[in-house]
Amino acid sequence: MANEELVAAVKQIAALARVGNLDQAYFGYRDIFSSPVFMTYRAEDQRQVLRLMILAKNAPRTPTASMIEAHQAAVPALTELVSVHQEPADHEMLGICHLILGHEQSASTIFRAGLNLERERSPGSDLCGELMKRISMI
Repeated sequence: MANEELVAAVKQIAALARVGNLDQAYFGYRDIFSSPVFMTYRAEDQRQVLRLMILAKNAPRTPTASMIEAHQAAVPALTELVSVHQEPADHEMLGICHLILGHEQSASTIFRAGLNLERERSPGSDLCGELMKRISMI
């Protein structure tokens, strides 16, 4: 999947989500994240696509089967990003995936690791507040 193909796929997913076809949108994300090529993209490109799905404002409150599949498919890429780059925002996204998958203890551990990193970098940041809120809700 070349970058042009990735952009086209994301545009198609966005169009599906806009018209309310969330299942097909999540299946589209699943297919992107399951592609072996996805892990070869620059970390910034991976993050951008992952953020679109994981931090979406229109996500169902109760995870659907397609949503669970898409989040499961995102875990390997996020795990790699967390391991290699140690970015607190990656921890947040990985923790959210674990919550969607029903792994609350793992999510809590991941959120706490991200919070510790972010506190070292910028103790008063919005991300610190967001991670603390996520931890408190588990």
